Amino acid sequence: MVPADQGGGVMRADLLSDPVAGLDEALAAVDAFDQALVAGLLRPQPAQAAGLTELAHAVAGTPLAARVSEAAAKAAAGAAGEDHFVALAAARTALLGSVHDALMTRVTEATGRPRGEDTVPATGGRQAANLLTAARAWLCDLARAGWQGIDHEVVSGAAQIVSAMLPDPSLRRPATLLDGFAAELAASCPGSALERIPARRWGDLWSRGMLLTLPGAADAPAPGTATGRLLPLGVDLQEHATAAQAQVYAVFEPADGSAPGLVRATVSVPKPDTVVGAGLWQLLRPHMSLLAAAGEGRSMELSDMPITAEGDLIWSDEHARPSEPADAFTTARVALPTATDPATAPLDRHPTRIAVPVFLEGYAVQKEDETMTFTVAGHPLAVDTDRVPTAGPLTPEAVATSNACIGLLRWDAGTYRVQPLAVETTVRKKPVALHAGAWAGGTTDKVGVKAEKAATDAVAVLRERAGRLLRK
Repeated sequence: MVPADQGGGVMRADLLSDPVAGLDEALAAVDAFDQALVAGLLRPQPAQAAGLTELAHAVAGTPLAARVSEAAAKAAAGAAGEDHFVALAAARTALLGSVHDALMTRVTEATGRPRGEDTVPATGGRQAANLLTAARAWLCDLARAGWQGIDHEVVSGAAQIVSAMLPDPSLRRPATLLDGFAAELAASCPGSALERIPARRWGDLWSRGMLLTLPGAADAPAPGTATGRLLPLGVDLQEHATAAQAQVYAVFEPADGSAPGLVRATVSVPKPDTVVGAGLWQLLRPHMSLLAAAGEGRSMELSDMPITAEGDLIWSDEHARPSEPADAFTTARVALPTATDPATAPLDRHPTRIAVPVFLEGYAVQKEDETMTFTVAGHPLAVDTDRVPTAGPLTPEAVATSNACIGLLRWDAGTYRVQPLAVETTVRKKPVALHAGAWAGGTTDKVGVKAEKAATDAVAVLRERAGRLLRK
């Protein structure tokens, strides 16, 4: 662990720049399989057969080897059935899981924090086997058609299946994935006209769908409970044209005196496309009191709050109450270094899921064109300012003049990057802390107030229009 006076807070950035053995080869095998899916596996060509073989070779020597080898041979001959597609999806998922594990091992070494034990999914939950079978059949049809071969007839096959799955709570997770996947494909039809195909993304959604529709795959251990003090670190706000999500990252100190741990609390809401920026907080705020606490720099006392084995709080305001002020940077300096990182569920082991809270200070900032880099103890670390939301006072300009940062360490485009959640900087010769979630609980900032008013007006108009439609 590098001391703060060496520049870099409590993180060893030098470990993040070293190459990870086998990573490029694993990703190359995934890419080869994804390219095979582009043209479809109904009548595979030699290049597609080579991609399938590369995937099989990548898992040789593992328990999957025999099944994947058979599945690759069947798929290369255009004779793959459901079991073969499941085996190929499992191999692809296992490879990305191994990449995730290797990257997280490096992160653990760099932060010096302990990690939670791996979770084991529960089994035996009640699920409608016929609906799961129908869902896998649709996904098999997609694999045969390929992304270049999708059309509205193929994609629409999911609609009836999803409608039947959504009312069942035990099927809601795979149903939501299939619903979103089908909507994305429908918006891209016909596939033959696409100039660019997101092969990795659609490969991710396809393989995840195949595995989540296996009986018992979506089951999870029963949640536990958390009682103690919650110290917010920062808020990650994500926005889509029709939805918004806020994730609060925090350190949880159990009341029984056991080791503190890193936890998350998430709230998601649908939204009209006219509500953007700071207006999003109006939609999110009523659903989780933690947002106000994070915005105000206040801790919370939890009492029997449900929590998953992966450190996700299943938030309920009745299990929480606001407590004393708690400065996020004090938490980052004092409590974060000893907090245990949460475990990762087996199906969530994917490089894009890496988002690890870190604290940096004493770095130098370099900015060239649109690229920003922190030099931490002599080693460069890319800064992802594109993820800084417009719904708060934190800006890329503030990050560029900062001297301390709370962020999320991610892995993207072949390198580790830090997403700033909050920074300490100097404004008019005075030290200030700027947080991405500072307006989560409300604001007196002129820009924030103006954006909130605009959102209020937009929501009021939409509600009035919706009321008129309902009255008709």
